[in-house]
Amino acid sequence: MKTRTRFIKSVLKTAATTETKLPWERGATRQAMIAKRDAQPAAQKRA
Repeated sequence: MKTRTRFIKSVLKTAATTETKLPWERGATRQAMIAKRDAQPAAQKRA
């Protein structure tokens, strides 16, 4: 049980200190992602 407790504490500590911005967050990064996605033509499926 000690190993699992230590692992969980490590995960929680890392999660609390990490400030990763995800692509779907609001802001300029999100707007750029949407513009890039909309600029690409839709792929046509072929039989």
